[in-house]
Amino acid sequence: MKEQIINKIKDYNKIIIHRHVRPDPDALGSQGGLSEILKATFPDKSIYVVGEEEPSLTFMKQMDTISDDVFKGALVIICDTANQARISDERFSKGDYIIKIDHHPNEDQYGNLIWVDTDASSVSEMIYEFYLYGREHHGFKLTDKGAELLYTGIVGDTGRFLFPNATEKTMKFAGELRNYDFDLTAVYNEMYKVSLNLARLNGYVLSHFQYIEPGVGYIYLTQEVMEQFNTTASESSLLVNTFSNVEGLKTWVFFVEEPDQIRVRLRSKGPVVNTIAAKYNGGGHPMASGATVHTIKETEQIIQDLVSACTDSK
Repeated sequence: MKEQIINKIKDYNKIIIHRHVRPDPDALGSQGGLSEILKATFPDKSIYVVGEEEPSLTFMKQMDTISDDVFKGALVIICDTANQARISDERFSKGDYIIKIDHHPNEDQYGNLIWVDTDASSVSEMIYEFYLYGREHHGFKLTDKGAELLYTGIVGDTGRFLFPNATEKTMKFAGELRNYDFDLTAVYNEMYKVSLNLARLNGYVLSHFQYIEPGVGYIYLTQEVMEQFNTTASESSLLVNTFSNVEGLKTWVFFVEEPDQIRVRLRSKGPVVNTIAAKYNGGGHPMASGATVHTIKETEQIIQDLVSACTDSK
C-alpha cells in the first residue's frame, strides 16, 4: 500500500492534502507532517494543505488558500477522516485521484486508494511509518517541523501516551521523533494552555455534570452558558474529559449546543461507543467518537443508549 501511494505521488505535480472538519492535533499533525515530508522530498512539486482554521491550533500549521482550478489534475490525499461528510473543504471531489489515509473503522470506503490501519494510535503515527518506508526505499526526507507536527499529532490522539492506543510501536516512533530539533516544552504549553474563560467553564462543568448508574456521565452546554463564559463551541468541546476520572464512570457524553445542531462527544473506558455514534450521523473509535443531533429527545436517547451499553458490558 505504501508503495502504491508513493507511485501515485510521483505521478502528480500538484498534491492537495485535506483532513476532517474541526481539526484536532492528529488531523493537523498528519496533514501538515505529510506536507513537510513531500515538500522536502519533492521540492519541484506543488503541495497544499486546505481546510478551515482552528484558532487554538494555528501554532501547528496554517492552511493554504487556493482557487478551484488548482484541483484540476491534482492528487488529493485525505488524512484522519472516516467519512466524506466530515472532510474539510468539499472541493476534494474536484481532484483527479483521491487517497484516503485513516485509522478509524473503514465504514465509508471513499477514494480510489485506501490505507486504513485501525491498530495505529493516530494517522500521525501512520505518516511517520510511511516516511520510514519512503526513506528506506525512495530517499524520503523529514524536516524538524514535520517531526514536530507528527509528534504533536501522536501526543494528541494518545492523550499524552495515557490511552491504551499508545502501543510499543507508538512509543518507539515518538522516541525517534524526539531526536529532531523542536521545542517539546513549547509544544506542550501550546497544546494544553487554556484561557481564563475556559478554565472557569471547566469549573462549571465539574459542578453541573450529571452521573447516573451504571456509570454514565453527561452534561449539556447551552449557547447561553457558553456566552456567559465567553467561549465557543469548539473551545467548550475541549473539556470533554473534565470529569473522566470520577470513580465508577464507564462512559460519558458532552452535548454542546450550536445554532443549528447539537455537537455530541462520546467517550468510554470500556463499552463500545462508536456504534452508538453511528446511529446519530457520527462515528469514530470504539472508545472515542462524535456525532451530531438536532433535538433534546435525541440527546436523551443517546444517554439511554449509553446506559444500555454499560449494562451490557457488565
